[in-house]
Amino acid sequence: MNENTTAGASTAPAGSEMVFCRACGRQMHVSATACPGCGARQVPAGESERQILVAFLLCFFIGYLGAHRFYVGKIGTGLLMLITAGGLGIWWLIDLIMILAGSFRDIDGRALRRWP
Repeated sequence: MNENTTAGASTAPAGSEMVFCRACGRQMHVSATACPGCGARQVPAGESERQILVAFLLCFFIGYLGAHRFYVGKIGTGLLMLITAGGLGIWWLIDLIMILAGSFRDIDGRALRRWP
């Protein structure tokens, strides 16, 4: 075995960014939207799995009840919105604007960016 080959060395070209499939663990390029091995859709690390359209529709129609906050996993603030009727409408309006602007985040701090 010479110095240039090592056991378990990656066959990826130098400078390419590789990640692992979240479903099967196969290595693939970071820009892949689906795993070439199992076909599972890949969500970028900083992006939420929840859809922005669903959050927007929940906020628009029943946001004063905190439905969109329950959807993204923010149960505590969802309950506060439920009790205060969306902060008397002010909190609801702010959340609606944040969703439309793309700055609304889920419970893990990941932005909702995926439209169906």
